[in-house]
Amino acid sequence: MRNTIAKTEIQKLLNHSDVALSPSEIETQLHGLCNRVTVYRVLERLEKEGFVHKFTNVDGVLKYAVCQDCDTNHIHHHNHAHFNCTKCGDVTCLETVEPKFEVPVNYEVAEINFTLSGICPKCAK
Repeated sequence: MRNTIAKTEIQKLLNHSDVALSPSEIETQLHGLCNRVTVYRVLERLEKEGFVHKFTNVDGVLKYAVCQDCDTNHIHHHNHAHFNCTKCGDVTCLETVEPKFEVPVNYEVAEINFTLSGICPKCAK
Protein backbone atom coordinates (compact mmCIF):
# COMPACT_ATOMS: atom_id res chain seq x y z
CA MET A 1 0.00 0.00 0.00
CA ARG A 2 1.36 3.41 -0.93
CA ASN A 3 2.30 6.14 1.48
CA THR A 4 0.18 9.26 1.41
CA ILE A 5 0.96 12.76 2.57
CA ALA A 6 -1.53 12.29 5.44
CA LYS A 7 0.14 9.05 6.56
CA THR A 8 3.61 10.59 6.37
CA GLU A 9 2.57 13.65 8.39
CA ILE A 10 0.69 11.62 11.02
CA GLN A 11 3.71 9.33 11.47
CA LYS A 12 5.97 12.37 11.79
CA LEU A 13 3.64 13.93 14.35
CA LEU A 14 3.47 10.75 16.45
CA ASN A 15 7.24 10.18 16.19
CA HIS A 16 7.94 13.63 17.61
CA SER A 17 5.33 13.52 20.36
CA ASP A 18 6.31 12.66 23.93
CA VAL A 19 2.67 11.87 24.74
CA ALA A 20 -0.09 9.75 23.25
CA LEU A 21 -2.44 11.66 20.97
CA SER A 22 -6.14 11.36 20.22
CA PRO A 23 -7.45 11.48 16.64
CA SER A 24 -8.90 14.91 17.43
CA GLU A 25 -5.54 16.21 18.68
CA ILE A 26 -3.86 14.84 15.55
CA GLU A 27 -6.44 16.46 13.28
CA THR A 28 -5.96 19.83 15.04
CA GLN A 29 -2.16 19.66 14.83
CA LEU A 30 -2.34 18.88 11.10
CA HIS A 31 -4.05 22.25 10.49
CA GLY A 32 -6.59 21.04 7.91
CA LEU A 33 -4.29 18.69 5.98
CA CYS A 34 -6.95 15.98 6.21
CA ASN A 35 -10.34 15.36 7.79
CA ARG A 36 -11.22 13.22 10.81
CA VAL A 37 -12.20 10.20 8.69
CA THR A 38 -8.80 10.20 7.01
CA VAL A 39 -7.06 10.50 10.39
CA TYR A 40 -8.94 7.43 11.68
CA ARG A 41 -8.19 5.45 8.50
CA VAL A 42 -4.49 6.28 8.69
CA LEU A 43 -4.33 5.41 12.40
CA GLU A 44 -6.06 2.09 11.74
CA ARG A 45 -3.54 1.35 8.98
CA LEU A 46 -0.59 2.35 11.20
CA GLU A 47 -1.87 0.05 13.93
CA LYS A 48 -2.17 -2.88 11.50
CA GLU A 49 1.37 -2.16 10.27
CA GLY A 50 2.66 -2.27 13.87
CA PHE A 51 3.67 1.39 14.02
CA VAL A 52 1.20 2.51 16.73
CA HIS A 53 -0.87 1.03 19.50
CA LYS A 54 -4.12 2.39 20.84
CA PHE A 55 -5.71 2.47 24.27
CA THR A 56 -8.47 4.28 26.09
CA ASN A 57 -7.46 6.82 28.73
CA VAL A 58 -9.27 7.40 32.03
CA ASP A 59 -11.67 9.88 30.36
CA GLY A 60 -12.72 7.31 27.76
CA VAL A 61 -10.76 9.03 24.96
CA LEU A 62 -8.96 6.84 22.43
CA LYS A 63 -5.24 7.64 22.30
CA TYR A 64 -2.44 6.48 19.99
CA ALA A 65 1.27 6.12 20.73
CA VAL A 66 4.23 4.85 18.72
CA CYS A 67 5.06 1.18 19.27
CA GLN A 68 8.38 0.57 20.96
CA ASP A 69 8.66 -3.22 21.07
CA CYS A 70 6.36 -4.77 18.47
CA ASP A 71 7.90 -7.52 16.39
CA THR A 72 8.39 -7.56 12.63
CA ASN A 73 5.19 -9.58 12.15
CA HIS A 74 3.24 -6.62 13.58
CA ILE A 75 2.30 -8.50 16.73
CA HIS A 76 1.72 -5.91 19.41
CA HIS A 77 3.30 -6.30 22.84
CA HIS A 78 1.71 -3.60 24.95
CA ASN A 79 1.40 -5.06 28.40
CA HIS A 80 2.63 -1.83 29.92
CA ALA A 81 0.95 0.87 31.95
CA HIS A 82 -0.07 4.33 30.77
CA PHE A 83 -0.01 7.44 32.93
CA ASN A 84 -2.73 10.08 32.66
CA CYS A 85 -1.81 13.43 34.26
CA THR A 86 -4.85 14.91 36.01
CA LYS A 87 -3.39 18.40 35.76
CA CYS A 88 -2.25 18.79 32.12
CA GLY A 89 -4.11 15.82 30.62
CA ASP A 90 -1.03 14.31 28.94
CA VAL A 91 -0.98 10.52 28.62
CA THR A 92 2.38 8.75 28.43
CA CYS A 93 3.42 5.15 28.01
CA LEU A 94 5.30 3.69 30.96
CA GLU A 95 7.14 1.03 28.96
CA THR A 96 8.96 -0.39 31.98
CA VAL A 97 5.84 -0.76 34.15
CA GLU A 98 4.17 -4.07 33.41
CA PRO A 99 1.01 -4.82 35.39
CA LYS A 100 0.87 -8.17 37.15
CA PHE A 101 -2.43 -9.94 37.65
CA GLU A 102 -4.06 -13.35 37.73
CA VAL A 103 -7.35 -14.25 36.13
CA PRO A 104 -9.61 -17.17 37.07
CA VAL A 105 -9.30 -20.49 35.27
CA ASN A 106 -10.78 -20.56 31.74
CA TYR A 107 -10.32 -16.80 31.22
CA GLU A 108 -7.98 -15.76 28.42
CA VAL A 109 -6.70 -12.17 28.36
CA ALA A 110 -6.42 -10.73 24.84
CA GLU A 111 -5.68 -7.12 25.69
CA ILE A 112 -4.69 -5.03 28.69
CA ASN A 113 -5.66 -1.41 29.26
CA PHE A 114 -3.91 -0.35 32.44
CA THR A 115 -3.90 3.38 33.18
CA LEU A 116 -2.57 5.16 36.24
CA SER A 117 -3.57 8.74 36.97
CA GLY A 118 -1.99 11.47 39.03
CA ILE A 119 0.49 14.31 38.51
CA CYS A 120 3.25 13.94 35.89
CA PRO A 121 6.85 15.10 36.53
CA LYS A 122 6.34 18.18 34.31
CA CYS A 123 3.38 19.37 36.43
CA ALA A 124 4.92 18.41 39.78
CA LYS A 125 7.52 21.17 39.42
